Amino acid sequence: MRVTTWAEYGLIVSLNLAKCAGRGPIAARELAEQERLPHDYVDSVRGAKGGYHLAREPQAITVKDVIEASEHVTFEVNCDLHPVDPQRCSPEAACSIRPVWRMLEQRINDLLAGISLADLTHDEPELYHIAGVLAGN
Repeated sequence: MRVTTWAEYGLIVSLNLAKCAGRGPIAARELAEQERLPHDYVDSVRGAKGGYHLAREPQAITVKDVIEASEHVTFEVNCDLHPVDPQRCSPEAACSIRPVWRMLEQRINDLLAGISLADLTHDEPELYHIAGVLAGN
């Protein structure tokens, strides 16, 4: 799994919006300055009351939602996107490696889907606890 800058900035901005939920829209420039992000990564709607706000409550938005909104997927299975060999990597071919990537994809998605933006507002030790419970630790 590779988290791009675009996905990470999306998560940073979403977390900022979660912390400010209920206060109304926040201007793109303000978001960029608060989070020390390049201004060209944050854009907003015009108008005196323009800006950004979450479309749902922070507890209803998961890390998986944010990454998928930014990247469309959370984990790329290389077999699907860049097959080493068309015959060996076809869905019909038997492959003992593909199940490993599929299971890893599922575990990553389960973990990311179990952590909400509201969870991310907790301090780091509490978040390790939340993630540990999700992972069965």
